[in-house]
Amino acid sequence: MTRPQHFGWFLARGFGPQGWGYPSLDWDYDWTRPEIYQEAARTLEQAGFDLVIIEDAPSLGSPDTIDLRVRHAFGGPKHDPLLLAPYLFQATRHLGVVPTVNPAAYLPYTAARQFSTLQHLSGHRLGLNVVTDTGSARHFSAAAQLGHDAAYDRAEEWLSGIRSLWRSWGDGALVGDRETDVFADGSKLSTVRHRGEHYSFDGPLNAVPFTDGEPAIVSPGGSGRGLGFAGANSDVQLALAPLDEASVRAYRAKIHDAAIAAGRSADDLKILFAIQPVITASVEEADRIVAASAHPDDAALVQIARKQSSDLETDLTALDLERPLDVSIFGEHVSRGSIQRLIGDRGEDAPLRVHLTALARAGRIADRSGFVGTADEFADLIEELGEWGNDGVLLWGDFHPVTLHRTLDELVPVLRRRGILRRDHVDGGLQANLRAF
Repeated sequence: MTRPQHFGWFLARGFGPQGWGYPSLDWDYDWTRPEIYQEAARTLEQAGFDLVIIEDAPSLGSPDTIDLRVRHAFGGPKHDPLLLAPYLFQATRHLGVVPTVNPAAYLPYTAARQFSTLQHLSGHRLGLNVVTDTGSARHFSAAAQLGHDAAYDRAEEWLSGIRSLWRSWGDGALVGDRETDVFADGSKLSTVRHRGEHYSFDGPLNAVPFTDGEPAIVSPGGSGRGLGFAGANSDVQLALAPLDEASVRAYRAKIHDAAIAAGRSADDLKILFAIQPVITASVEEADRIVAASAHPDDAALVQIARKQSSDLETDLTALDLERPLDVSIFGEHVSRGSIQRLIGDRGEDAPLRVHLTALARAGRIADRSGFVGTADEFADLIEELGEWGNDGVLLWGDFHPVTLHRTLDELVPVLRRRGILRRDHVDGGLQANLRAF
């Protein structure tokens, strides 16, 4: 029997120039204004999506790579997604909004108070995509940059501290008795005195407790340490893995094992695999797109190299396409997952041209070689994932209305007719909708 799955949208460009580099830019939306994001948020809510995750990178990178990131708007500019969230809440009633936050950028007490405020203002629809980007550290303090695992250690201390502040109002602390004129009972508030390796602060928090759950914690990261963080702390894991049965089951087992090791249940979090489909009107159109991608010219490879250069903060366009890629050129702060996505299973000895060509080539959904296909073919894939126990998927793209409608117009009716995509949200905020099935 077909089982419903959770759907989210990963706003891959973040709060940045939506539509840049595409003809749809001539719709003349202003990406610095809220209207384009509000229109997209209403579309996702109407479509039955649970949440939108807004990517972010607070840094433009090292001085040597800034031009790589801004020239084609791949890595910047980006405005603060936390400040965009209230506009999306105002435009919707049920959609969860999940801005990306970096523990290096927010002191725990300030973070706990701001996030608590947004959780109440939104009707308990806030989520937090916690990232451990260490390359941005120099913008926030003079402290030495942390390594990969140490940054996760700091994130765990940060999140644990924030949760202790959220929970500093004990049961019965909020009284609200108009007859006795007692608003709160201060004896039931915890002082919270945190003295850790990275943070020191005191409580209690000057914000009232939640009625429908804390903000949902989302995390990316495919390293062992990243998966461990997700298992111990997250409500949603943004997953990147090959979508074959063995890989999906193995990935889910790692997350579930980490959750159980942390004293949680496997049911305490949802694992959503990120997919960027190209939905076509016909099988013939899908075949044409795949055939056209089989032999990319150098101009197409350069465009892909530019995007990868931004993500990896390393100028791939300056390298010889015919020589093997030396992974030592990437800084310690560069995500191992990003490097692995560039190299794939081709090995480090393969020439750069081979890696870029592989990224340029599209594949068909029908034979599971890629993500180009009709709405029905994509629905077949989602049903198959459901048979393997999958919780849901994150579709991937910018927030331009053309992007959303090109992806969703034919897909949503097919998914709903098959019982995969919800028609109605439940009351109670983001956590309630994540727990609905």
